[in-house]
Amino acid sequence: MHLFHPKLFDSLKGYNGSLFTKDVLAGITVGIVALPLAMAFAIASGLKPEAGIFTAIIAGGLISLLGGSRVQIGGPAGAFIVIVYGIVDRYGVANLLLATAMSGVFLLLMGALRLGTLIRFIPVAVIIGFTNGIAVLIGLSQIKEFFGLQISKMPAEFFQAIQTLYAAADTINPMALMLSIGSLALLIIWRGLQKHLGHFSQIPGTVIAMGAATIITSVFNLPVDTIGSRFGGIPAGLPSFEWIPISWSTAQFVIAPAITLALLGAIESLLCARIADGLIHDRHDSNQELMAQGIANLVSPFFGGMPATGTIARTVTNIQSGGTTPIAGLIHSVTLLIIILFGAPLAKNIPLASLAAILMFVAWNMGEWKKFLDLKQFRMPYRITMLSVFILTIVLDLTVAIQVGLLLAFITFIYRISSLSRYESANPNDFPDLLHQEGKIAAFRIYGAIFFGAVKLLEKIETELPSQTLLLDFKNVIYIDVSGIDAILELEQTCKSKGVELIICGLAHQPYEMALRGDLLKRLPSDCVCTDLQQGLAAAIR
Repeated sequence: MHLFHPKLFDSLKGYNGSLFTKDVLAGITVGIVALPLAMAFAIASGLKPEAGIFTAIIAGGLISLLGGSRVQIGGPAGAFIVIVYGIVDRYGVANLLLATAMSGVFLLLMGALRLGTLIRFIPVAVIIGFTNGIAVLIGLSQIKEFFGLQISKMPAEFFQAIQTLYAAADTINPMALMLSIGSLALLIIWRGLQKHLGHFSQIPGTVIAMGAATIITSVFNLPVDTIGSRFGGIPAGLPSFEWIPISWSTAQFVIAPAITLALLGAIESLLCARIADGLIHDRHDSNQELMAQGIANLVSPFFGGMPATGTIARTVTNIQSGGTTPIAGLIHSVTLLIIILFGAPLAKNIPLASLAAILMFVAWNMGEWKKFLDLKQFRMPYRITMLSVFILTIVLDLTVAIQVGLLLAFITFIYRISSLSRYESANPNDFPDLLHQEGKIAAFRIYGAIFFGAVKLLEKIETELPSQTLLLDFKNVIYIDVSGIDAILELEQTCKSKGVELIICGLAHQPYEMALRGDLLKRLPSDCVCTDLQQGLAAAIR
């Protein structure tokens, strides 16, 4: 079990007023950045805007308080939009809360059982594939608000969504479209000018775009959907604790979505933490981070929250703004709380078209599109895996995409490793005694790993048995699994039935332990187990 030790404890050693000032300023900056994103992610997920804000405050605060990274900022993330929208569409908001809490339990267990390092084993092709696929789906989901289309509810399925958008193509709201294009243009221009703006570069482009669109909508009373017209505004305060109805009849239906949320949350969180490590030259505790993510996702649904994870954009903003400890993340949560306590009425006039433009901008930046342009540099299995995950994420489901991607990566890995496993006859020039024993004694050197994907090489050796003695040199074998030891035992049985003596040479480390556990050494006479091939040949011609 992993020892529960939040990074905050280590960060407070040597903490002083100067570091606190930096953390406060960074926390305020990140809190302002998080406001439009939290609302946009919630709305795009089929929830009310306050669900995103409550998640950023409660889950974000818990992740900073209990996490394994000094600077990671947690909260609602764009990667969850597609999954959350699908759960809400299929099972309802109540079951989303249950699935989120269950994903929290899974994450907590993953961290406690020290499974954090296993997340790093997920191939890059799979991660890029589903990340780009999610980016496309986020962009697709925002077309309705971007163009101001008159659609009562967007379907969660890809082809139905395309059909619905096509059917509503003649209901474009020109004012909404102008706001969207203006907001998107402002975001792009602001990013290009940030290097030349000095201290003003700290002001987030998302806040500038949202603020400008809100002012224009209010002053000119534009006929566009706003948070007030769609949701009635946001409440000025945190929600009270509400118990989530839990029963096996409903829980069994959301186990699969909960696992998907947990897996995606773990991947996003630890990927973000690794990026942060590179920027601050530190090392995060992946298992502690998963435990913190688990607690945050377990608690926030009881206050109306949505799934949360580490967020790359806000974490990078935190680092660039001078944040050095988890205190900055806690200040970010306090900043959001103060904003909704005193500024909630101002949110009524925020146009949804502007939030859609912000999400379009986020979707474009979260995708690693250059990887698609560089596909020709990679081997065919890598291309197939990445494109399969990308396409399946878009047209089917993220869960299916990840499963297929991992399966393809697994098959590719098995093929590559098995192709590295080989055997060759011992060179007679190195062992002159072999020159006079052709047909009677055969010696083979085995290389690589003997596992379920490479047992055929032992079957090939079986077709080349000599009449008297077979020597197998395992000096260059790095690993043997259960299937491998079974294949060796079958070869030993075949040799015995044909009256051929089997001599094993060079067993060491894991292969030796496997031979010991598989009773191979018990089935062979002691003089048939040698330290090297030279000793084995001496025993064969004695």
